[in-house]
Amino acid sequence: MKWCHVPVAGQAFLGVVDAGGYIELFQLVGSEGGAQALQLAASFALDEQCLALSLDWSTGKTGRAGGQPLKIISSDSKGQLHLLKVDEAGPGPQAVATWQAHSFEAWVAAFNYWQTEIVYSGGDDGLLKGWDTRTPSTPVFTSKRHSMGVCSMQSSPHWDSVLATGSYDERVLLWDTRSMGRPFADVPVQGGVWRLKWHPRHGHLLLAACMHGGFRILDCRKAIEEKQDVCTVPLSHTLPSSLVYGADWSWLTPCRLPHAQQPAEDKVAATHRGSATHPRDRAL
Repeated sequence: MKWCHVPVAGQAFLGVVDAGGYIELFQLVGSEGGAQALQLAASFALDEQCLALSLDWSTGKTGRAGGQPLKIISSDSKGQLHLLKVDEAGPGPQAVATWQAHSFEAWVAAFNYWQTEIVYSGGDDGLLKGWDTRTPSTPVFTSKRHSMGVCSMQSSPHWDSVLATGSYDERVLLWDTRSMGRPFADVPVQGGVWRLKWHPRHGHLLLAACMHGGFRILDCRKAIEEKQDVCTVPLSHTLPSSLVYGADWSWLTPCRLPHAQQPAEDKVAATHRGSATHPRDRAL
């Protein structure tokens, strides 16, 4: 699930994909008592007999250019990618294109937030691919730099040419999207990298949910600014007998807290479940 970072028709929207193969859009609405609630606004079926595995909004930044259409990219267990358009005045998402991207599960798909006609995908076939959604029949590039399934990625909302990817091979790779021949940083994290999230304000911090390796915060300043193959880990935390599948930063405005507590801007939330036998089984 992901929040849209800009209002849709003046409202806050949450996008959710599920094991039934649906994309659902929930609207945050207020009640008479002042409480907030999520209300289902639209539902879209991707395909028959598939699991919807990921989604990303085209506006991963806090704003978008005037007139730029709002889009969603999603991936499924058949290896397909689905591009949808969200008409702010319409009833719900509308299909734009569907294409076969991977030979096994397409674990993740994400926009280049700075060039939203470009999307990236990662699959259980171990491939990282780039696509121009105007001509999606042939990938712009295909990379085999990860040695196992590619299951997480995010375009940086702060740096217009930085992409982070993660894999079951327990490595985080940082890429310059202007030259995708090889990554400029390769960071071992001692766990399959199921989710990656850039900090909403500090552009050099990257949060990784590393399954049996817990979660780790990577300081990528030297890698990004000086193109050194160096990322430090200022903070990590493991959850014994658990698998960390998701983690995210708090977007709340920092406030004064008792000295013993962390600053709000540096808090993270992690989601996890008990261990299983195979990465694919664990994810599904």
